[in-house]
Amino acid sequence: MFRAALRLSVSGARSLTRSRPQYTASVAARSYSHGKQETDEEFDARWVTYFSKPDIDAWELRKGMNTLIGYDLVPEPKILEAALRACRRLDDLASAIRILEAVKDKAGPHKEIYPYVIQELQPTLSELGIPTPEELGIDKA
Repeated sequence: MFRAALRLSVSGARSLTRSRPQYTASVAARSYSHGKQETDEEFDARWVTYFSKPDIDAWELRKGMNTLIGYDLVPEPKILEAALRACRRLDDLASAIRILEAVKDKAGPHKEIYPYVIQELQPTLSELGIPTPEELGIDKA
């Protein structure tokens, strides 16, 4: 019995010391598409078209703005104008003011961007009857 136990322990020790063949998986190389890059004008036109849909609903408006604000850019005034007009069609003043707040936040430390955007949007804001956050006094948080 001792011999059988010794044989098992020796064979067990040998299996521990044996080197096992190492298999390495091949590294997969990713092939990214080198398709056509969207120009700034095409980007702007795509978003203006999105917000200009006559049947846009409140969810699509919020989804579009969330996606747009997620990009590493401040949206052009013509895109914001289309979004504000969509807010007016939906009779959603809160979303319109939120869009202006998001643009101000997105401009970050570049203090000249937000006044420029408001200056460009002023005729549209007046036409649609949309006050700015500053006019409402909610910018002092």
